[in-house]
Amino acid sequence: MSAHLSEQEIIRRSKLEKLKALNIEPYPAALYPVTYYSADIKNAFSEETKEQFSNVCVAGRIMSLNDKGKVFFIKIQDSKGIIQLYVRKDDVCAGEDKALFDEVIKHLIDLGDIIGVTGFVFITRTGEISIHANSFTLLAKSLKPLPVVKRDEEGNVYDEVTDPEFRYRQRYADLIVNPEVKNVFLKRTQLINTMRNFLNDRGALEVDTPVLQSIPGGAAARPFVTHHNALDIPLYLRIANELYLKRLIVGGFDWVYEFSRDFRNEGMDRMHNPEFTILEWYTAYKDYFWMMETTEQLFEQVALALHGTTDVKVGDNIISFKAPFKRISIYDAIKEYTDFDVSEMSEEQLFEVCKQLHLGVDKSMGKGKLIDAIFGEKAEGNFIQPTFIIDYPVEMSPLTKKHREKAGLVERFELMINGKELANAYSELNDPIDQRERFEEQSRLMERGDDEAMFIDDDFLRALEYGMPPTSGIGIGIDRLCMLMTNQPSIQDVLLFPQMRPERRGDEA
Repeated sequence: MSAHLSEQEIIRRSKLEKLKALNIEPYPAALYPVTYYSADIKNAFSEETKEQFSNVCVAGRIMSLNDKGKVFFIKIQDSKGIIQLYVRKDDVCAGEDKALFDEVIKHLIDLGDIIGVTGFVFITRTGEISIHANSFTLLAKSLKPLPVVKRDEEGNVYDEVTDPEFRYRQRYADLIVNPEVKNVFLKRTQLINTMRNFLNDRGALEVDTPVLQSIPGGAAARPFVTHHNALDIPLYLRIANELYLKRLIVGGFDWVYEFSRDFRNEGMDRMHNPEFTILEWYTAYKDYFWMMETTEQLFEQVALALHGTTDVKVGDNIISFKAPFKRISIYDAIKEYTDFDVSEMSEEQLFEVCKQLHLGVDKSMGKGKLIDAIFGEKAEGNFIQPTFIIDYPVEMSPLTKKHREKAGLVERFELMINGKELANAYSELNDPIDQRERFEEQSRLMERGDDEAMFIDDDFLRALEYGMPPTSGIGIGIDRLCMLMTNQPSIQDVLLFPQMRPERRGDEA
């Protein structure tokens, strides 16, 4: 084991053994009664409130240790920030314990160790709110040195640890040395809670649907495949929860939603992770016009909750989430950015257009995928401000109701923000005969080699045959929305533990 340890790690393990030899438990099991956090003390302490802070108990990780002889200035980091400790051995121990204290704090304590301190709050001569310690307890010995981070005299970071490989793989260390990263995930939770409250306040019901599915339905995507030993059948990690939620609409619920973890066995880049979080909801007796208005209201409320304004900085852009959002048909969007009117084109003509536009296409791609390729490569990235792309061709949307006025189209929209899709919504197809025909067309695409085409889900078709009321549904990418609302450039920055390649032995830092 020692062959894989750095010199510093070996030294720290030696210190661990010395602590044990001194009968100091490096990982005590007893409850440690923390009463205050750093930010709470700093925000509330004053001359008027100092009696309230005459006996506090705090705990945290040592981020700096400054030996001034008889006094040690230690800065610890807890879940809310950093605070300074004033530790003098005459105050924390007596008699023979003083020599022991010197040995421990000068030679056996390291940066990264977790300690607990009791004492009173005061203000130093330099004006810093600090805790004058009267007891000092080691709560956890750190055996691995923290990455080096440079801070100014106030403890502010000015030389961050920025290596993505390290940060994403060792998120626990990233959160320690880059504490501002935690704010991204606090915002993420606030975002989800805001959306949940928005739906609950309007009478929606949160539900759970299966992650393991016998048929991966509800989207055009490549699934992960596993095997159930007891049933001796293949199962798929869900690529969407749409078809199960619509079964519940058939069953009599008027409005259901789920924050679901979905899985797609596809590429990885700054916008895609194999597992991701999506909010889907389905509402009876509504259509995609109602859904656009409701989505505008939701996004506006999220922006206000997280930023106090509807104007949000994303990279070099200021995105306005003030409703209403712009609307444009997918055909008009393609024409605007390619000069091609594809609305009446056959599959063969679309294929030729793709070749002229130098798009990577092949003969397995049907009309819907060819149009999607043109829009995705040539138009999508131009929509920076929130824009509903509406009225898609029927070939692109096998689960969507045909347009009430425009032949060959369906009542669907995708919400584009900052050049990327954030949401996808329909007036849901509730005609079981039409739905079966759409599934069969998907099956034919699968036979041509399209490994993202949908399976025929006979049980879902059976549910539709009982009758599903007019319904509108939507899927909203939570990770992408979080990227926008926290101004993060990559999906890995808003996932606590993004997918990584397996670590090779010896890669550990």
